[in-house]
Amino acid sequence: MTVESTAARRPRRSAGSKAGTTGTKRTTRTTPKKGADADLIQLLTPEGERVAHPEYDRYVEDITPDELRGLYRDMVLTRRFDAEATSLQRQGELGLWASLLGQEAAQIGSGRALNDEDYVFPTYREHGVAWCRGVDPANLLGMFRGVNNGGWDPASNNFHLYTIVIGSQTLHATGYAMGVAKDGADSAVIAYFGDGASSQGDVAESFTFAAVYNAPVVFFCQNNQWAISEPTEKQMRVPLYQRAQGFGFPGVRVDGNDVLACLAVTKWALERARNGEGPTLVEAFTYRMGAHTTSDDPTRYRHDDERAAWEAKDPIIRLRAHLLAAHHADEGFFAELEAESEALGRRVREAVRAMPDPDQFAIFENVYADGHALVDEERARFAAYQASFADVEGGK
Repeated sequence: MTVESTAARRPRRSAGSKAGTTGTKRTTRTTPKKGADADLIQLLTPEGERVAHPEYDRYVEDITPDELRGLYRDMVLTRRFDAEATSLQRQGELGLWASLLGQEAAQIGSGRALNDEDYVFPTYREHGVAWCRGVDPANLLGMFRGVNNGGWDPASNNFHLYTIVIGSQTLHATGYAMGVAKDGADSAVIAYFGDGASSQGDVAESFTFAAVYNAPVVFFCQNNQWAISEPTEKQMRVPLYQRAQGFGFPGVRVDGNDVLACLAVTKWALERARNGEGPTLVEAFTYRMGAHTTSDDPTRYRHDDERAAWEAKDPIIRLRAHLLAAHHADEGFFAELEAESEALGRRVREAVRAMPDPDQFAIFENVYADGHALVDEERARFAAYQASFADVEGGK
């Protein structure tokens, strides 16, 4: 399959800024409590060994070797695209970039659990989910280059535009899910957010409304443990997934570096939603391998040994080990994928650099349906301001 066809691919029906402020003092982390570890849903160990689970095995028991290779391919290409975006930002081609490095399994596993009819409300880091929903990476980068307001039609992909305001998309998702329930539609809604956003009042309000109205929504929290520079133990005294209990719906913690577990748990949660059983909180326990965004320096607040420990749990290395051990992939497959990965990087880089500048006056369009005198006045002032630069260049 070519890279171009991958970007346009619709999701498979079945694959069988956060809160906190940047600080200057690095924080000493404590290891998770043993009780929390016991609740972690895992189907693939960090070494790639398949382990059984009595509740969630059935959601992936019919997964084929081809689908496993597809999940691996999704993660590899998403990581390559993410790395290219980071490089482009460093070269001055993008204004900002929020990397997903280390969180590929959480996003690809949950993204491939969705049906076409399901609706997604992302934050600004869900590049892997965008990939699963058929959003072209080049279009996605247009927003970070400042040449468009998103680059895709949300209705075409059932994937809403990125949300920069922390946690607000959970309210949008809950309201949309309440509408879905009233319409009697056989679909579900999923809202993505991070551990930092879980401390926002919008998220608590979303939980309340979703529970009271039994909304068919899955709250998918990627707990990468660091908000911006604030560790989770500075935000909560219990594991994040347990917060759902206080609102009256189930919460579950899944190994966010295990793509199979993320796929299975998300399928279960979506099934509950479609069956009228209401909301679920899924906490994907993972790790942000890089900076919060390209404007952040994580070495100022966390230690290298922590990252090294999580590199041993890398989601891509984990699935690769499983594929090799089960004889589901050979070196030819990996070599072909590497070539496809490089082709994707080149295509994205060339597409970004070829993007035309936006129309400077487009910001004034569609503010009001029938126009407005104040907007007309602002447009005229902006036009005069732009013309002043031409006057200077012309020596006037």
